[in-house]
This record gives sequence, structure tokens and C-alpha cells, in this order.
Amino acid sequence: MSFSVRLATVFSLAVTLSFAVFGTSGAKAHPQDLQMQVQDAQVPQIGTPSPVSSQTATSTDAAQISVQPLHDATIDPALGADAEISRWSAASLEELVDLVPVPATVSPEINCLAGAIYFEAKSESLAGQLAVGRVIVARTTSGRFPSSYCGVVFQHSQFSFIHGGAMPSIDRSSATWHQVIKIALIADRGAWKSPAEGALFFHAARVGPVAGKTRVARIDNHVFYR
Repeated sequence: MSFSVRLATVFSLAVTLSFAVFGTSGAKAHPQDLQMQVQDAQVPQIGTPSPVSSQTATSTDAAQISVQPLHDATIDPALGADAEISRWSAASLEELVDLVPVPATVSPEINCLAGAIYFEAKSESLAGQLAVGRVIVARTTSGRFPSSYCGVVFQHSQFSFIHGGAMPSIDRSSATWHQVIKIALIADRGAWKSPAEGALFFHAARVGPVAGKTRVARIDNHVFYR
């Protein structure tokens, strides 16, 4: 075989091998690029909930919330995350109070809220106690009063039971106080709707009407206004 023939044969073989190698590599790369594009298209955009998490949240809410929940209440860490009052099912306020445990410790804010309920309405019905508690909660979110329960309760000239900037002593072992603590926790979480919901003021029924205020309800011996 002549030298030129040998050279042509070698050149032809090199071209064939080069095409086979680079052609195969390109064939593998193309489907991989498509797969990456498909994966990128399946990643949810920021701010769009995934179908799984949305479905889970919906089913949880439907199963657990059946107590006329409100949504403007704060959470007292003393009770613990495993006892979400606003997600408990009860047919009446009385039943809900029975379900709520008395926590071992109570935060200062809940103490202030409960103290106001105790001195203003401890002899009232549960609905009357809750209404007083919800007035204090509503004041903290109104922008017209202090933003904490203690700030509202100890605000100058607002509650007659406050003397010298202090609250009278309370028998904290009594059944009455334990019930009031439960009502305070329910009011704090907005776990039961008060008949006087939205009221910012109340006074004893023996006092005349308040000018310039809208009457919301009378419950027991108190009249509530907004």
C-alpha cells in the first residue's frame, strides 16, 4: 500500500473516531439540560405557597377552629404552645372555661388583665367578666390607650380600684381567682366572642348614659360603649 493511501486511511479513521466521541457527548448533554429546565420550572416562585402546605393549613384550621375565634389577641407564653385555647372546641363559654387549665405561672400582663376583671366583675356572670376583659384587650389595640394590659389598667383615673398606683391584694388560691384567670386567658386570645365586642368603655348600670358614645350592650350590672 502506497504512503498516500496509508495517510488517507489514517485520516479517515481519525475523523470517524472524533465524530463518535464528540457526537455521543453532545447527545448526553442535551437531555440533561432539558431535565434541569423542567426541574427549575417545578420550583414554586417566592411568595407562592406550595399546594401541599396550603392544603395542610386549610384542613388544620377547619378541624380545630370552632370556638368563634377572634384574631386581635396576644399570646401569653405562660400557658404553653400545646394549649391553644382559641383552637379548642366548646359549645358554650361555660364549657370553654371548664376546659381551660389554670397555668402554673401567669405573666405580669395576664395578671393585670385578670386583676381588672376580678375587681370590676368578679360577682358578674362569665359573659360579664369576659366583656370587661375584652374592653381592656380592645383598648390595647385602639391606638387611643396604652398598648399593654398593665398600661391600660394602671392608666391614671381609669379604674377606681387602683389606689396610689397599686392594685389591692388578691387571694390567688381562691376558686374565684382561678376562674378569673381562665377568663383573662380566653379574653387575651379572643377565644370567645363577647356580647359587647368592640366596646372601649363601660360603667355601672346605676350611672346615667355617657354622652357622645355608642352603646354596645348591657351585661349584668355594666353598660358597654364604644
